[in-house]
Amino acid sequence: MQDWKKQRNFAAGMSIQEMIKDKKVQQFLRFCCVGTVAAGIHYGVYVVVQLIATSGFWLNMAYTVGYVVSLVCNFFMTTYITFRSKASVRRAAGFGGSHLVNYFIHIVLFNLFIALNVHRLLAPILVLAVAVPTNFMILRWVYGRK
Repeated sequence: MQDWKKQRNFAAGMSIQEMIKDKKVQQFLRFCCVGTVAAGIHYGVYVVVQLIATSGFWLNMAYTVGYVVSLVCNFFMTTYITFRSKASVRRAAGFGGSHLVNYFIHIVLFNLFIALNVHRLLAPILVLAVAVPTNFMILRWVYGRK
C-alpha cells in the first residue's frame, strides 16, 4: 500500500531540479526521444510507400511496412537508450509481444480514423496519441521484470 501512495504522489512537492534528477523521469524522457525517432521512421516509411500506390489496401500495407521497419529500430533504441539494458532473446520476445498488442491497437485505430474520413496523413498522428502511452506501460512491465 505504501508503494502505491509513493507512486501516486510522485511529482507532488518535487522541484523541477528534483524531477530532472529522478530516474523514472529520465527514463520517460528517453522513452519520448526514442519514440519520436521511431515514430518518425514509421511515418516516413508510411508516406514513401503511399507514393507507390494509394488504394485502401496499400494504406494498410504502407502503415504495416512502416511499423515493422520502426519496430526493428525501436527495439535496439529502447533496449540500449531508454531502459539501458542488454538485448536478449527474452527481451526481444517481450518487446515483440508488446508490439503485437501495440500493432493491433495501431491498425484498429488507424482504420477507424480512415473510416471517419480523417485525412490519411493525419490518421497516424492521432493513432500515436493513444498508442504511445499504452505501449510505454506495457514496455515498463517487460523491462521491469528480472
